[in-house]
Amino acid sequence: MKLVRYGSAGEEKPGLIDSSGGLRDLSAHIDEINSRTLNDKALNDIAALDEDRLPVVEGPQRYGPCVGEIGKFICIGLNYARHAKETGAEPPSEPVVFMKATSAVCGPNDTVLIPAKSKKADWEVELGVIIGTHAKNVSIENALNHVAGYCVVNDLSEREFQLERGGQWVKGKSLDTFGPIGPWLVTRDEIPDPQSLNLWLDIDGHRYQDSSTSDMIFSVAEIISHLSEFMSLHPGDVISTGTPEGVGMGQKPEPLYLKPGQEMRLGIEGLGEQCQMTELTD
Repeated sequence: MKLVRYGSAGEEKPGLIDSSGGLRDLSAHIDEINSRTLNDKALNDIAALDEDRLPVVEGPQRYGPCVGEIGKFICIGLNYARHAKETGAEPPSEPVVFMKATSAVCGPNDTVLIPAKSKKADWEVELGVIIGTHAKNVSIENALNHVAGYCVVNDLSEREFQLERGGQWVKGKSLDTFGPIGPWLVTRDEIPDPQSLNLWLDIDGHRYQDSSTSDMIFSVAEIISHLSEFMSLHPGDVISTGTPEGVGMGQKPEPLYLKPGQEMRLGIEGLGEQCQMTELTD
């Protein structure tokens, strides 16, 4: 099942992508896709609806972030073996964990705003995991049972702010619009193995990232189990599980960073695509 939030920013309505790829309105059944509607019972109730009886939403629609009222936006760094190699870092012995401000979240096709002071804005296609039920000290074997679904994330990063301005990575990760999420929340029953998904990213039609989640150092289940040792995971929390090789920082012979007026297009097998234009802002 593919769940969406559609409409203008801040006024999104819940929707469902039907079997023919059309958009159906869920407003008569739920008022939001958030922590209250991500548990197994709520998702099963939605899945039991007759999609042919749901109102068709006509015309082009803006898709918002596929989950609303996100509690925590947790990210994993250096989680692909070839990406760690391109950055010159040793593969970590435990997941590298950092937070991204939820104010960075935007829709999958919204404009990405690059601050005037930015010199090193970078792209990162990532598999997003949306938590459906409370998880604390969960085993690796049981971890995926706490997942509501999966989505595409572009974990945009300003490398100067991240690495050269002191403190933790969060400053370079949390700029407004630096967290596009969606287009869909694909429920976990449609993704039986999150470790075998192809993912890719193009800039102005040139492919820079082209990999598979099989290159992850720590699997989705291992990440959830690890995080739940240090914090409770709640319904509506989003985990971005790391990016593969091909980021701008790793380009040879020298790094390549985003400029205003460029197009990013990215996607993950079975989870849809995003497309963002970059624009300069104050």
